[in-house]
Amino acid sequence: MSFLEIRDVNKQYGLTPVLNGLDLTVKEHQVVTLIGPSGCGKSTLLRCINGLEPISGGEIRISGDRVTGPGVDMNALRRQVGIVFQSYNLFPHMTVLDNVMLAPLRVLGLPKDQVEVEAVALLRRIGLEAKAKGYPDSLSGGQQQRVAIVRALAMKPRLLLLDEITSALDPELVSEVLNIVRDLAAEGMTMLLATHEMGFAREVSSKVCFLQGGQIFEEGPPEQIFTAPREERTQAFLKRIIEAGRL
Repeated sequence: MSFLEIRDVNKQYGLTPVLNGLDLTVKEHQVVTLIGPSGCGKSTLLRCINGLEPISGGEIRISGDRVTGPGVDMNALRRQVGIVFQSYNLFPHMTVLDNVMLAPLRVLGLPKDQVEVEAVALLRRIGLEAKAKGYPDSLSGGQQQRVAIVRALAMKPRLLLLDEITSALDPELVSEVLNIVRDLAAEGMTMLLATHEMGFAREVSSKVCFLQGGQIFEEGPPEQIFTAPREERTQAFLKRIIEAGRL
């Protein structure tokens, strides 16, 4: 059985459809990457999985349990599904350590001593233990995004959603963020990510899905998608990516 099942999901804003009968499955420990032009529905899909956006039709299940529709416990959902955005969304008035500790304390109700030990260990893992008592504005963009990732990891999610997490970064800062994702993939974290970093998607993904018009037009292993795509729309998209020097 698939860990994440998305069945015939529709989402519209007013009369504008964004997701149009989308189907997707993700197995546990897979890294599945969503690619496609801007406006194809990648970010909306991630927000729907996390419950930040209600779907207009269909259903989403995690480990067989429905996580969309009436009666769903959103707090329980967000305890097992973490999400990181392109904007870091760190609280500027809180220290780096307090940013990482906040959700486990408030949402999980864990003892402060335990949470602090685990938060410091996470910051040590990304090389930012020395910045624990500093504030977000003292960090570079890459450092802030690394903190945003470990803040999500502090909740010990079963599924991590990554929404264009490098698009707001200067090019020289991208690699330090992607290295964390590489490590998580190697450790078996189940991840669904939207990215324009095609070389990275090719390297780290178990499966790549090409979206257009709110639908998945083609999916498969990264080597097949990037070297021998079957669908004309996928071929046209990747041709533009190659011409732009992004692959």
